[in-house]
Amino acid sequence: MISMPSEEKVAGYILRIIRKEWVEQVFERTRYYVGIRRKWKPNQIIFFVHKTMRGDAFIGYGVISNFQSFEELSEEERMKCKRWNWKGALDFVYVVRFEKPLLVKETFLGNSKLRGKYLHGLALTRKQADSILSMIERGERV
Repeated sequence: MISMPSEEKVAGYILRIIRKEWVEQVFERTRYYVGIRRKWKPNQIIFFVHKTMRGDAFIGYGVISNFQSFEELSEEERMKCKRWNWKGALDFVYVVRFEKPLLVKETFLGNSKLRGKYLHGLALTRKQADSILSMIERGERV
């Protein structure tokens, strides 16, 4: 069973990116438009998950520099956000793309019933975030 961290203990979130072009955008522009409301804070770590041939996998992560709400965006960006029902944009200090994806089912999430869209927006504790990063560093990937 995955316990949800209290708001002050949230170290980061998982964002499941469904479109390939949005995956490329986050790594090229270090910006991602979000359709969910969360307490986005600087220095939180965001793990990017994308569907692969072998299942959902962590493909990278980023560290938040700031969040721009819908009202703070340019007119052009607001029009795009209306089309996709996005709430704002996350800007990242940096993003890291993993050479090889790490399957979600190979992490502590493997024993949970959370799959697909239910991973999107999942809050992570520092221990959970560190666990994912540790597996990446040790090369435990598929």
